[in-house]
Amino acid sequence: ITDVDGRYVGRRRNARSVTVSPKVPENVVIERGNSHDSDVLAELLIELATDQRQHGSHLWGEDNRSQIHETMLQHVVSGTVYVARCAEGSDAERIVGFVTFGTESGKYDQDSFRGIIHNIYVEPEARGDRVGSALLDAAERELESRGVDIVALQAMADNHAAISFYKQHGYTDHRIELEKPINDDPHTPGED
Repeated sequence: ITDVDGRYVGRRRNARSVTVSPKVPENVVIERGNSHDSDVLAELLIELATDQRQHGSHLWGEDNRSQIHETMLQHVVSGTVYVARCAEGSDAERIVGFVTFGTESGKYDQDSFRGIIHNIYVEPEARGDRVGSALLDAAERELESRGVDIVALQAMADNHAAISFYKQHGYTDHRIELEKPINDDPHTPGED
C-alpha cells in the first residue's frame, strides 16, 4: 500500500498520515528511493558488497563503483528500490537501509511468476530494530502488487545471520549453487 508520493509505510510526516505497518520501527519511514538518493544508495551497496566478501562473495565493491551507481539509478527509475529513512531527530531523512527487487524475466515458460529480492542492506547501528523486516515486507508487498506468485532471494552460504533472518520470514531452501576454484580440482586425471 503506498500513498500518492510512493511512500509504502511510515509515521506521520509532512502533516499527513501514512499507512503504518506493524513491522516498521517508530523512528523509520519506508518509501521509494528517488534520484536524490542514488549517491547514498550506491555507497550503501558498495558497503554491502565489501561486507559480503567476508562470506565468500567475489564482487568487488569499490572497483565497481560506476556500475553500482548505474544499477541503483536503474532501480530508482523502475521503482524497484525502497529506502529506510530516519523519521525524526538530528538524523531525519538519513538513509539507514534499502532493498532492491524486481521480477524474473527469462526465456522459458514457468509454472510461476517470480519476484526477486536482489539486495537488502541495513546499516549496522540500525540492525535488530526491525528495519530489515520492514524493507523486506515493503518489497514483498510491491512484488505481490505486480502479480508475482513466489519471491526468491540469494544469500551467501557462509552468511548464517542473513540465512536465519530470511528463514524467520518464511523463506526456505530451494536451489543450491556449488562452485570450486578451477586450480583446486580434487579429481585426479585418469581416474574416471
